[in-house]
Amino acid sequence: MVNFLKYRFLYLIISSIVIGVGLFSIAFWGYRFSIDFVGGTNVEYQLKKEISPSSFEKILKDNEIEAIEYRLEKTNLFLRAKAITDKQEKNFKKGLELNTGKVTVLKSETVGPTLGRETMVKTGIASILAIIGILVYMSFAFKGYRFAIAAILAMIHDFLVVVGSYSLLSHFFNAEVDTMFVTAVLTTLSFSVHDTIVIFDKVREYIQTEGQSDIEHYANRALTETMVRSINNSMTIVFMLLALTLMGGSTIKFFVIALLIGTITGTYSSPFVATPILVWLEKRKIKNS
Repeated sequence: MVNFLKYRFLYLIISSIVIGVGLFSIAFWGYRFSIDFVGGTNVEYQLKKEISPSSFEKILKDNEIEAIEYRLEKTNLFLRAKAITDKQEKNFKKGLELNTGKVTVLKSETVGPTLGRETMVKTGIASILAIIGILVYMSFAFKGYRFAIAAILAMIHDFLVVVGSYSLLSHFFNAEVDTMFVTAVLTTLSFSVHDTIVIFDKVREYIQTEGQSDIEHYANRALTETMVRSINNSMTIVFMLLALTLMGGSTIKFFVIALLIGTITGTYSSPFVATPILVWLEKRKIKNS
């Protein structure tokens, strides 16, 4: 049997550093939000020949388009702007064609500010409902709030790691917060609880059959018995996500990376965050009884 809990303070330091860096990034750099949340227009055009930035900016000005950002990569044009009408986009495309020849539309999407706010509200409600559902399930499944509290705190740990890491990706690699990122976060929360339940079920089994004399021994025993299984299970997901990150398209790249971060932190938090918290809570209960 391996004494995993012997290094609980090392786990605390690692988690504190990772979460601290992420919170620093959120506080000072924040996020880049997609048009799903803030509204606006995204277009991606394939031009017949290159266009200079000055000519492109003149076309934007002539059509009264307020650009948030744009990129000209040879004959590829990426534009993010405040919401524009169909007529503005049609005239904008005509202006480009006068300078570059035929323009091929690769992507064009517009979301109004009202729809963006509605998406943000629905996303927040969905996240809160998911967390409440997990809390209620854990409380009933283990017939005790200590198991539920430990699982929820580990889940919050995973949430902070993912959102903090994504802020760094947003700042350094222009990743945008969109509905796919929200999906990745919710998937991470469910994955985290899944591994935690496996460990906690073993601990509960030992308590029921052998009494509550040595909770730390039960926890180390449960971790020793489940660790290989958890790692093998997680590695199959990690390899698949790594392949998607390297070979997948740009539209799902950051969604896959967010899932990859969530899978790794979920695998880590179940034995090294949730279990030490559970042991601490159970010891406090025994001490106070």
